[in-house]
Amino acid sequence: MNLFEMAKIPLNKAIEVMKLDPSAADIIATPERTLEVSIPVRMDDGTTKVFTGYRSQHSTIMGPAKGGVRYHPGVNMDEVKTLAFWMTCKCAVAGLPYGGGKGGIVVDPSKLSERELEGLTRGFIDRIAPIIGEKMDIPAPDMNTNAKIMGWMMDEFSKIKGQFEPGFVTGKPICLGGSLGRNAATGRGVMVAAGEAIKALGIKPKQATCAVQGFGNVGSWTAKLIHDMGVKIVALSDINGAIHNPKGMNPYDVEKHLQKTGSVVGYKGSKPISNEELLAMDVTILAPCAMELQLTKANAAKVQAKVIVEGANGPTTPDADKILDKKGILVVPDILANGGGVTVSYFEWVQNLYRYFWTEEEVIEKQESLMIYAFKKVYDTAKEHKVNMRTAAYIVALGHLAEAMKYRGMY
Repeated sequence: MNLFEMAKIPLNKAIEVMKLDPSAADIIATPERTLEVSIPVRMDDGTTKVFTGYRSQHSTIMGPAKGGVRYHPGVNMDEVKTLAFWMTCKCAVAGLPYGGGKGGIVVDPSKLSERELEGLTRGFIDRIAPIIGEKMDIPAPDMNTNAKIMGWMMDEFSKIKGQFEPGFVTGKPICLGGSLGRNAATGRGVMVAAGEAIKALGIKPKQATCAVQGFGNVGSWTAKLIHDMGVKIVALSDINGAIHNPKGMNPYDVEKHLQKTGSVVGYKGSKPISNEELLAMDVTILAPCAMELQLTKANAAKVQAKVIVEGANGPTTPDADKILDKKGILVVPDILANGGGVTVSYFEWVQNLYRYFWTEEEVIEKQESLMIYAFKKVYDTAKEHKVNMRTAAYIVALGHLAEAMKYRGMY
């Protein structure tokens, strides 16, 4: 089973529970458009190398497609289609006027010079320019892309269009129309979801412990903001390994250690542990914020957390979901928990359209309000239909999409 087919398993469960019209189900299950492009780049040694890029627009039912662009050697069309599908559902759960999109380039960016990376980025935008724009498809940062790269994208697209086009891309530097609060947005969303989840279980933050897998942008902000909430952070990890301290760790200090040494490993007072030990740790909250497919049939039975809050996209397989359900673990799914990033991307887009910008306090207040509302809607739906939170999130998303399709005369 490929990743895209696996991702549709909880969707099909929701379709069954809510008895969705088969015509609507078929429309939602199929991407509207996929594009593969070749990008020639003149390298520093004078040779030209051709890279492969992808863009998938899963849906424009609710509005323009929205989704990040990742640079990674493992990028492929199946992955991009799946991530675009998740974005459609994520936007629908949050009630945003977007559909789902996703893009990527098959490349290890660490092996390119900055000049080569810029050339690759501009070449990608040149190739996909006919299908993107602030009213069509709005890219954003993802794995191995950042504000600087979004700035290059915005500049290249502006040159193509012959005018300043800040609303075409989000996650930009503040000076080019980026939004305050965007950098921490996904982690803040995970924190809000974690807080609402333990509140639903009657657990106070001061009584809770947390393990975070991954210490990139999402994982580090998740750890810092959950720590600020009063929860004890007892385990953290990055690509080099994991660390544990039952007395708790200050993730702000861990970040300083990472900046000095290149890894969380070796942080004072911590002991090294394996990734499997982190996932199986006896904690209140487990936040997988690294890669997809981390909780599987092979390790789900060992999970001891009371709550799993998915900061990463697709960290839990369907087989693992069944095991976690039987164990009574509350899983806050990715399409709800990590929706904070696209929520603040939406705010950035709105600010760009109006050329009117909000304070960071306004952004945070609006984000947390939307995230809390979405959590409560999904949680109440789970109770109403006697299903888990993942199925409930898809029921909420499908409800919004089906209503829009009906009024658009699509079925």
